Amino acid sequence: MTLLLLVLAAALAPTPASAADGDWWEPAARPAPDSRIGVSGEPFKGTDARGEVRGFVDAHNHIMSNEAFGGRLICGKAFSEQGIAEALKDCPEHYPDGSLAVFDFITNGGDGRHDPVGWPTFKDWPAHDSLTHQQNYYAWIERAWRGGQRVMVNDLVTNGVICSVYFFKDRSCDEMTSIRLQAKLTYDMQAYIDRMYGGPGKGWFRIVTDSAQARKVVEQGKLAVVLGVETSEPFGCKQILDLPQCSKADIDRGLDELYDLGVRSMFLCHKFDNALCGVRFDSGTLGTAINVGQFLSTGTFWRTEKCTGPQHDNPIGLASAPNAEKKLPAGVEVPGYSADAQCNVRGLTDLGEYAVRGMMKRHMMLEIDHMSVKAVGRVLDIFEAESYPGVISSHSWMDQNWTERVYGLGGFVAQYMNGSEHFIDEADRTEALRDKYGVGYGFGTDMNGVGGWPAPRGEDAPNPVTYPFRSVDGGSVLDRQTTGERTWDLNTDGAAHYGLVPDWIEDIRRVGGQHVVDDLFRGAESYLDTWGATERHTTGADLAKGAAATASSTEWSLFTSYAPGRAVDGDRGTRWASHWSDGQWLRIDLGATRQVGRVTLDWERAYGKAYRIQLSADGTDWRTVWSTTSGDGGLDTARFTPSKARHLRIQLLERGTQWGYSLREAGVHAG
Repeated sequence: MTLLLLVLAAALAPTPASAADGDWWEPAARPAPDSRIGVSGEPFKGTDARGEVRGFVDAHNHIMSNEAFGGRLICGKAFSEQGIAEALKDCPEHYPDGSLAVFDFITNGGDGRHDPVGWPTFKDWPAHDSLTHQQNYYAWIERAWRGGQRVMVNDLVTNGVICSVYFFKDRSCDEMTSIRLQAKLTYDMQAYIDRMYGGPGKGWFRIVTDSAQARKVVEQGKLAVVLGVETSEPFGCKQILDLPQCSKADIDRGLDELYDLGVRSMFLCHKFDNALCGVRFDSGTLGTAINVGQFLSTGTFWRTEKCTGPQHDNPIGLASAPNAEKKLPAGVEVPGYSADAQCNVRGLTDLGEYAVRGMMKRHMMLEIDHMSVKAVGRVLDIFEAESYPGVISSHSWMDQNWTERVYGLGGFVAQYMNGSEHFIDEADRTEALRDKYGVGYGFGTDMNGVGGWPAPRGEDAPNPVTYPFRSVDGGSVLDRQTTGERTWDLNTDGAAHYGLVPDWIEDIRRVGGQHVVDDLFRGAESYLDTWGATERHTTGADLAKGAAATASSTEWSLFTSYAPGRAVDGDRGTRWASHWSDGQWLRIDLGATRQVGRVTLDWERAYGKAYRIQLSADGTDWRTVWSTTSGDGGLDTARFTPSKARHLRIQLLERGTQWGYSLREAGVHAG
């Protein structure tokens, strides 16, 4: 073995010729031994003829998740100062034959047995269906960058409950502690790569904290890395028996800390209902296991109701998960669920809305995948009311019926890293919307995310990848990827690790998806468009705040006031309420003639089903500028051609409930 390593060290060490050439994309001193990259040619730089950046976007990856879940769920590291042999080795309990690789056989079936040896033989891992071994070694990411990728979102991820119930761990299960460590190690990996290229700022792996910085990195031909967060109980915001375990102050401190770490994109819930929002369920055996985790974390199982629109959460199913169900207290069983009730009863909570608005205040992008459709609906209502573009769906965990609303806001959509045929089919379903809004497309590999990746199509499959092949831009040539004694071929190995992302894109092209690949190559520009618009967003003045308001009637209460002014006081905790009959109105005097083009109505449970928005210069002659007969409550946004007016009237024609009309806030904006 020692002789073999010496031979490999000699073969993989930088040659005098390559150092003398001084190619900017080649390191001056790559560690030896190390993985081969398998790519020749200069990475493309600059912008296209329209001044737009080019390149692929992975909107969802987990470089450092080996540090999550107690540190022993994902085995191996993305880099190590001690070299590849230290980085790419299995967890200690997997030796000698994988008998104790508990999570491996839970997720992959069978008995979990495998050859634990990584470097240099890699007999059994990484593999497309091995969910517990490192797939994000830095040199494999380097190959993806050389193959055309220009933006990567590194989601810092963990789950305290999975950590607590897993047998093997070597650190605390506190989620924020893990998030901090993963952020630090991402910066450490940047420094590790920089040293190969001669010092700080010289490497190809660049963590970015604003869109302008990201554009500059991509124009230089390097990889812009955005930090995100995907965790189940951010800021300690779990809920126990429906009682929140965090406060608004906790949320503000948490958002400030994450922003200071460089995080610009995040999920507010993931897998378990928390104090911020309900989740979009998992299905089958995995769904049952996660529902058990939900109970262990919160004291409640998922609860469902009939959906009110075309969107729905994933069906939970009734598949058993014996290993997980053993964790339940005696006498407690996972409940059954009705097939016609596929929506989580839990949506966006008041604390969740506070967190959403806190992210908006900090110009952060919100990931809506994993949110229940009830929560997503409210988020999109809030964003539409403010024209806020910072919404991302990064890996196919959003009901597709939301797609146009995301694009309409200026958001970005990526698909999970499915097999090429499936990926093309899914991309084709939304191609017309991408054309309509003039946007590119992304993918979310979710590597190191316990998800499973494209299996091999087989050597005899039609239109296989032929090696070597050219990158999409035409400037680089990619051959099979070799690390140690193992060479991977997408046709026979599938997407076993991150270095095979370019091969997977080539497979999409060869299967018949050149149009899909073209959309993917425009992904970097579209992602950075969304980010830039999020940073530039400004909240327009609410012309109604503090204005004089009158109404046709006011509900009387001994304990509080429901006066008309409560709907324009800027406080969602107060409201105006009318008598319990149709044919009511709320009138707002803006105090002076103003330009008006957008009205937002934040309803309490008693909402208007049919109503009109009317404007007037003098309070006598009214003109209708917007109307609906299908109001459904929540947060409504009425947009119309801006025009001058001093007075605004909401003419309420038909109630949506047995009660009157009840408005938390009515907002009036210029447009």
